[in-house]
Amino acid sequence: MTKKFNWDLETLTKNQQKIADYIEKNVSRLPYLTELDMAEELKISIASVSRFWKAVGYKNLKDFKLSLIRSNPISPANKMKHTIDEVETEDLPGSMLERGIQYLRETGSELSRVDFHKAVEAVYQARRVYIFAPGPSEGLGNLLQFRLSRFGFAVHMMAKSGHELYEALMHLSERDTVLIFGFVNMLPETDVLLQHAKEAGYKTILITDCLVSEMNANADIVLYALRGQVWEFHSMVAPTMLVESLVIGVGMRSKESALGKLEKLNKLRKRYAAHIPK
Repeated sequence: MTKKFNWDLETLTKNQQKIADYIEKNVSRLPYLTELDMAEELKISIASVSRFWKAVGYKNLKDFKLSLIRSNPISPANKMKHTIDEVETEDLPGSMLERGIQYLRETGSELSRVDFHKAVEAVYQARRVYIFAPGPSEGLGNLLQFRLSRFGFAVHMMAKSGHELYEALMHLSERDTVLIFGFVNMLPETDVLLQHAKEAGYKTILITDCLVSEMNANADIVLYALRGQVWEFHSMVAPTMLVESLVIGVGMRSKESALGKLEKLNKLRKRYAAHIPK
């Protein structure tokens, strides 16, 4: 039988060999297990499980899981399965609400207020705002575009992939701001947007769930939003809060102009109510 890991059995105690065997047999389950789960199934102490990770070259269980995920990406189906298994079925909304509150709290503790205010200013000062929102972040990009456009800002959604992205790149200048949603991994398009900023001079704002990454290092402004662990179904609660906070922040920064635009919108609705009812 082919082993998935290269264990140095001579350096491992009997309990550690037992844990190694358990891992070999339960690789697909491992991202969803805790040390307590493993200890109970193996009939050994949690302390024994905790000591195992350093014995095989890792800081802890989380470090081992992240290494496993990097080498074997978890499918969307498994992420969803993990969430379904974890939530309280008798009170699903309550269980998901608790998770959302946890994500918001952790986002609040990690989010730089200085960078947030820089992001507000970068949007406010921009001649044009471009939004790159691929995949599941597309809805957040559309929400941001809708809200900022109401305030009178020139906001453009960028192509999510392919050669169409060049059509936007050719127009970008130092007077523009590009807001990028970059979750988990850096896409080739994200890399191009961040690299081209060095030449064209536009500001980049990155909304991400990564605390450390190449994206973060290359962006002008980084705004963090927790979506859950890598092996979990990813929530958009915290990123949505961040988008709404940006909208309110920009509205406050351009208060007179923004309120004027909204008042104009209200007058138009009243004027043409008979033609276009709500």
